[in-house]
Amino acid sequence: MQDRSKQKLPRLITISISHYCEKARWALERLNVPYIEERHAPLLHWLATTPNGGRSVPVLVTEAGTFTDSTEILQYLDGMSPVSTKLYPADPELRREVEKLEDLFDRRLGPSTRVWFYFYMLDNRDVMVRLFCDGVESVEQELFAIVFPCVREAMRQAMNVKAESAARSHQEIRNIFETVNQLLADGRRYLVGDNFSACDLTFACLAAPVLLPTEYSARLPESNELPGEMAQAIAQFRETPAGAYALRLFREERFSQH
Repeated sequence: MQDRSKQKLPRLITISISHYCEKARWALERLNVPYIEERHAPLLHWLATTPNGGRSVPVLVTEAGTFTDSTEILQYLDGMSPVSTKLYPADPELRREVEKLEDLFDRRLGPSTRVWFYFYMLDNRDVMVRLFCDGVESVEQELFAIVFPCVREAMRQAMNVKAESAARSHQEIRNIFETVNQLLADGRRYLVGDNFSACDLTFACLAAPVLLPTEYSARLPESNELPGEMAQAIAQFRETPAGAYALRLFREERFSQH
């Protein structure tokens, strides 16, 4: 009986460190949706995602269908949530504002923080193997440790991780943080309306690689494992209104269930 009940739970396929996967985990947990997480190392995750419609994570496999994008996952979960817990406002105008910001963060912030983070961290083999293997099955951990140099090169090529792109990403992050700074300048508690919404959750998650919140639900680098230039930039991001806001959301909202 227990095995059959587990089979009916939604299955979330992830790479543990992925900030888009954290976005999906946060929504599932906030909305009290029981699920099973299946963590994989980069590239090896294709064995799980390809039969379910693609190569990227997160993937949420449910009895209602398979969802292969973090925003698609949030919208699906929101559709079956009571009004009091919804991540998208009922008011059409407010919902448009939430979706516009969520799209901005998805398209521009998430890719930028990822490139910037990996530019500094991919050369640290021991740390990255540990982070990528957090929660991964032991056999896959052993294989990943062997193939990591190939995976690292594939990631650099796929995401164009190099000094020039990291510099552009750093500027893009600063630009988006400034947009959020301006929104917060009037003293509002959340980015849109009076309630925590999908755009707040998305901003906090996709900013995480440049803030390293302690409440993140997967392993992140320790402060003593960061290159000096990276550590200095993270300290600066944390001191901005936008950075402080994302850290507050992690402290106050990450493990808040509704």
